[in-house]
Amino acid sequence: MRGGLWQLGQSITRRLANGDKKAVARRYFSAEAELKKTVLYDFHVAHGGKMVPFAGWSMPIQYKDSIMDSTLNCRENGSLFDVSHMCGLSLKGKDSVSFLEKLVVADVAGLAPGTGSLTVFTNEKGGAIDDSVITKVTDNHIYLVVNAGCRDKDLAHIEEHMKAFKAKGGDVSWHIHDERSLLALQGPLAAPVLQHLTKEDLSKLYFGQFRVLDINGSQCFLTRTGVYHDKMLNPNGSMHNNAIFAETFRYTGEDGFEISVPSENALDLAKAILEKSEGKIRLTGLGARDSLRLEAGLCLYGNDMEQHITPIEAGLTWAIGKRRRAEGGFLGAEVILKQLEEGPKIRRVGFFSSGPPPRSHSEIQDEGGNNIGEVTSGGFSPCLKKNIAMGYVKSGLHKAGTKVKIIIRGKANEGVVTKVPFVPTKYYKP
Repeated sequence: MRGGLWQLGQSITRRLANGDKKAVARRYFSAEAELKKTVLYDFHVAHGGKMVPFAGWSMPIQYKDSIMDSTLNCRENGSLFDVSHMCGLSLKGKDSVSFLEKLVVADVAGLAPGTGSLTVFTNEKGGAIDDSVITKVTDNHIYLVVNAGCRDKDLAHIEEHMKAFKAKGGDVSWHIHDERSLLALQGPLAAPVLQHLTKEDLSKLYFGQFRVLDINGSQCFLTRTGVYHDKMLNPNGSMHNNAIFAETFRYTGEDGFEISVPSENALDLAKAILEKSEGKIRLTGLGARDSLRLEAGLCLYGNDMEQHITPIEAGLTWAIGKRRRAEGGFLGAEVILKQLEEGPKIRRVGFFSSGPPPRSHSEIQDEGGNNIGEVTSGGFSPCLKKNIAMGYVKSGLHKAGTKVKIIIRGKANEGVVTKVPFVPTKYYKP
């Protein structure tokens, strides 16, 4: 499933259209009985969801509309995503902030209560274990959501370090919110539609802010999604300071919300959102999520970010707070702070290209035919009607306008390094 969600959706659509339904069932649905299901599984199926294995879950890759139409509708109206496969958890205790700061690069202590930030869990070599959005609910309570595909390793990593921390007298405990479901509501109509279901004034809730409030009669954790920073791009257009991340579901570049709801109320909330939108907001699957996040220039962990890639190489410099740069104190700090001082050897950049859409692992060459990097995500943009991609190239060749060759099936195709996001973002900020 590495970077192939859009392609997988197209493959399923073609096979179904060609009547090869048995082959599709064997290839994509054979492990269905072994997969976990969200509480909305039957709801997805009833609405025409094509269910596929994803990170151990049976998730909809698309519905009755095409991936291209679904992508465009999100930008024009809105989308509702079931992201209950994600793992939400809370850290509590007077030392919860200092504990978490040993594992992530963010200045958690510097966050005001009710605000959040994107961060990265790092390993001893400075590589990324996972990216996560963390929220300081109070000084003694941190809420965070980690990627579904990284759940087991993330929880094992946190637990291992928590045991050692508590053995030294640290006050921290955790709760994994398996009793809750997670919905993501994205697009221009997200706020006006959700406003019908809560008395809270959503116009006063900005990016990265968190509230516990009543939505459609149940107590929800609400986060205005999207992580924005004023220095997202260098003047040359590279992503050295662009630091927004996404698992496939998460950010589309549109305004929106992440809603953690008690699982017994998730179906009613999903129905209410769709009803209040009068059909304009649609259920949206993994395929469109992938094209949406790529258009917004957002990383997918496992493709654009992995355990051997540091936050600096991935363009996450801004996520490392000034205090953390001075003090370190997180895993891999020596490697990361050295890169901050000397610069990384590779950098993540965006591309436009001709020919077939670039795919993950496509080779990138300079004009002389020398290997300079590799594509990590790529596809056809439904909004721009052209090929877009992201990947890593050698530092010095990362400036916008640099001409490259992208090798696809043995053939060199013209490409050029470009600014991201590819599609303008519409984040709601003061």
